[in-house]
Amino acid sequence: MSFRNRLTLFFVAIVIVPMVSVAFVLFSLISDNEKGKADAELRARQQTAVNVYTQARQAADKLAPKVGTDARLADALRDGDDAAAKRRAAQLQKELGLVRLRISDRSGTRVDVGSRNAVAAATRTLEDADGAEFGRLQLSDRSAPVYAREVKRLAGLEVVVKGSRKVAAATVENPPDTTLPRVGVVELRGTDFRVASFPARGFGDEVISVSILSSLDQVESEIGRSRLLAGGVLAGFFILAITCAVLVSRSLQAQIGDFLEAARRLARGDFSAKVPTQGRDEFAELGTEFNTMASQLEQRLEDLRRERVRLESTLRRLGEAFASNLDRDALLAIGVRTTADGVGADGGRATGGEGERARGGELGDLEETVLRVEADALEKGEPSELSADSGSALAHPLRAAEGDEILGVVSVWRRGRPFAPSERELFHYLAGQVGISLENVRLHETVQRQAVTDELTGLSNHRRFQDTMASEVERARRFDASLGLVMLDIDNFKMVNDTYGHQVGDQVLAAVSRVLHEQSREIDEPARYGGEELAVVLPGTDLEGAFNLAERVRAGIERLEFPSANGGALRVTASFGAAAIPDSAVDHSGLIAAADSALYVAKRSGKNRTERAVREGARPPQ
Repeated sequence: MSFRNRLTLFFVAIVIVPMVSVAFVLFSLISDNEKGKADAELRARQQTAVNVYTQARQAADKLAPKVGTDARLADALRDGDDAAAKRRAAQLQKELGLVRLRISDRSGTRVDVGSRNAVAAATRTLEDADGAEFGRLQLSDRSAPVYAREVKRLAGLEVVVKGSRKVAAATVENPPDTTLPRVGVVELRGTDFRVASFPARGFGDEVISVSILSSLDQVESEIGRSRLLAGGVLAGFFILAITCAVLVSRSLQAQIGDFLEAARRLARGDFSAKVPTQGRDEFAELGTEFNTMASQLEQRLEDLRRERVRLESTLRRLGEAFASNLDRDALLAIGVRTTADGVGADGGRATGGEGERARGGELGDLEETVLRVEADALEKGEPSELSADSGSALAHPLRAAEGDEILGVVSVWRRGRPFAPSERELFHYLAGQVGISLENVRLHETVQRQAVTDELTGLSNHRRFQDTMASEVERARRFDASLGLVMLDIDNFKMVNDTYGHQVGDQVLAAVSRVLHEQSREIDEPARYGGEELAVVLPGTDLEGAFNLAERVRAGIERLEFPSANGGALRVTASFGAAAIPDSAVDHSGLIAAADSALYVAKRSGKNRTERAVREGARPPQ
């Protein structure tokens, strides 16, 4: 027997047996795959039903405060007038578009109006004026039939909603009275359905079962078509293999070599490698498929590269958000970009009291529309939308956490199609998050400012004073510069407190602090050192400059007048100690000690005066 014949027989032998096995395994996999796809799709559709139920309950929950805070209903319930409570509840049901409204307490149901066919009930606890639990409020604006139709519209499958006693709604005829299984197969009207159910809370202690049904006929049909297709492919391949065995044997080695070389180049990342596809045999087809696979791999890698770029962009934006957590302008820029990208807008911007703070995209012919919608949102203090021939715009006011203060407005715009309801909802959510972020920044700045500011005087506190002294002393040492320090103490301040009271004493301390602040430069650091003792750090100032500032402050304090209870005027004075590096000291503690020592020399020398501190060996200023 020739090699060609043996090769043909060998080829047939290694093809027939594996193909039978492949057919068996493939048919089993097709069945399992189609059923798995059907189950996965059913679970996804079930999640849609869960989401619709949750959204309906959330919608009802938004209406609960209007019922729970209704004064007439509360009065009727408190007075035990159930008839009046029921009438008022019926009015509220009609006004709010509720399907059912139920109020109960420990004694049982007090009010129950509307259809018993309501689902997706929102539950709130009712409290009396003392904050004690009074009862429970349940309400819903969705009936079971409406819910079932909505789920069928969104999920595209049949729905059965069953209460504890009977079927509340169904999109199929003659649904069974029994509760359908959580997962399984049921027969309805001679048709098998794959069913997935989930429990949901209804009114009172009732548990509602929501079942999603998918016909198995379509699954079996898909299995049959897939098996037929797979069988046809296998049969065709088998016939081609037998028919072309002789021809394949002649070019087998060369073609295998071509494939091997192309595979090696592909493994090295060279996707330009192409297998020669001469002829019309199976190897030529395989070569074509190989080349197609190489092109697809190249395309997939390109897609992965683009996805990686998008992921990196998202991660960078997230990193920017973390890095700029307390940077108002950076947060606004990130918030505007995220909001505009999230709703597919052409652009967006944030404006505040200082004008435009951040923008992405050009306004163009939509500028007037955007200005109008922003003005409307600022005037009403509520989200606004405006459509024009050229496009649409949305605006959302940025509010402070407390009060009615509006910090600014975020707006987006798009040419062409208007914004969908889901896009509007997402925009208002994202804009609200921008407002929360800005409020967090403002609160942080307030806390940060309070942490280093004395509440009574408005000056820096002792901690900030010490930090500033340390940094300025180090800067003066590094650059061989001067650093001045003035310390002052209000004369006879204890007598002011004892004679006129601490309230007047606080007024005196605040007024003296104001004079000190007004006489200080922008770079100076006035601070409350302790009690009635104040200080001011003077970067770049020598001893004579510190002395001159102290004299100006002393003169300003002398001019202060405070009304007294006896109709006269209270006047105060202060004593000052001026020191500087290097004239008075060479380090942090030495400078404070020198200024403090000079202050007490001024006290002992008659008060209402300024004394300089000169360290030993230093030449006093002329």
